[in-house]
Amino acid sequence: MHDDITREKEKLSEIIKAEEIIVCYGHKNIRSEHKSTFEITKEECLTPAGTCIIGIKADKGATDLSDNFKRILSDDRSVLKTTLKIKDQSFTITSHGSSAMTLTHTTDMVWRKSRFVCSRTTGIYSDTAAGNIPKEIINLLQKGEKMTVIMQAILNPKAHSPSSPPLQEFFGSFEE
Repeated sequence: MHDDITREKEKLSEIIKAEEIIVCYGHKNIRSEHKSTFEITKEECLTPAGTCIIGIKADKGATDLSDNFKRILSDDRSVLKTTLKIKDQSFTITSHGSSAMTLTHTTDMVWRKSRFVCSRTTGIYSDTAAGNIPKEIINLLQKGEKMTVIMQAILNPKAHSPSSPPLQEFFGSFEE
């Protein structure tokens, strides 16, 4: 019986991962100037007003992600590593998941520096927005090049949510 309990505890503390690969394309109107978000969309055209959009004609929107990936990303303790690969360039972004995420938008996926969540939100507390993506990648996207987006959702059951501090640290901050 003791061994069964130990095995169950080990299972509950195992790190869980899921990966999604999205293919999208650049467009001459990609400006990559937005200061707080970046977006990939299944839409086929882009106007200059879309300052956060870095990829169009994506083969997936938020709703198309696998159920396992969505389950992991919809946990406050999850971390999302997103790697943009285009030609010989690569850039990785770190974001977080949220229990408030629905991941139900049919065409768009948005990464945000803030904690705002809607049906398009794929990552919050992102360390990167469109305006921070390397110019070498943006230049290739403006030529319409194909980009591969590798998303890895990682859930460490022992981790703390970035939106809620560990209780001991939180309550300790009130001591004099």
